[in-house]
Amino acid sequence: MGSTWFYISVFLELLATVGLVLFAFKQKKTLFWWSYWILSAGFVCHTVFWVYRYYLSSGAAPVIHFKEALSFFSWSIIGVYLVFQLKFRLKVLGSFVAPLALFLMILSSTMPWIEVPVKPVFRSLWLTIHIAVIFAGNGMLAIGFMAAVMYLIQEYHIKHKRMGAFFNRLPSLATLDTVNYYSVSYGFAFITLGMVAGSVYAQQVLGAYWQWDPKEVWSLITWLFYAALIHQRLAAGWQGRKAAVLSIICFLILIFTFAGVSHLLGGYHSFRSLGLQEAL
Repeated sequence: MGSTWFYISVFLELLATVGLVLFAFKQKKTLFWWSYWILSAGFVCHTVFWVYRYYLSSGAAPVIHFKEALSFFSWSIIGVYLVFQLKFRLKVLGSFVAPLALFLMILSSTMPWIEVPVKPVFRSLWLTIHIAVIFAGNGMLAIGFMAAVMYLIQEYHIKHKRMGAFFNRLPSLATLDTVNYYSVSYGFAFITLGMVAGSVYAQQVLGAYWQWDPKEVWSLITWLFYAALIHQRLAAGWQGRKAAVLSIICFLILIFTFAGVSHLLGGYHSFRSLGLQEAL
């Protein structure tokens, strides 16, 4: 049953992504709204999938394995985008965000399901809060990343005076900079709260708030880079290109922390299913 909801959501998100990409070129509002509502339906199906997985795991956050983590990251990005669309009304933003979320879902769908007993240590409210808040923050930072990419594309068109059709389809530089600022600011707040919740969970389970685990160290590095970005925006008045470039660098570090560290450096945050459970 759970896998059925998963693949339904993949199919709906694929349809929505195709529609949103086509919208970027055709600029037909009907095409956008059909795609938006299909994406919303896919998000609902994806949510049902997560509720079902949460029920099966008896209250454990179902992101222990890399397959689940990729899927949850995709779900977070789509959820944040749907909210941001209501606030900013930037239709073309979905043309950039949806392909990123779909890529994560397709990557997740290629991996096998790993069903192993969930130990009681994973059935913690603090762990659930930690994961939910961190991924919500990651979703916001992903939106900030795409806004930064769109900013640099738009700036390139303006600088080289290539005022073609695609230029007219992108929002203004000021609007994209605002979206980036909001995304990074709220995303930073969420990952900060998520790290605090994770520390409380670690203290309960491991007896210490901080273990110098590779994932913890790189999470701190990621946090410091985003803190530097926000500092430069607020204290040094950074806007536009500088902020966009640093946003992209920060997000690439976040991706390495999310995927690379767990696979390359190990530690008790590793996505290796049995190894993780044995470590705890």
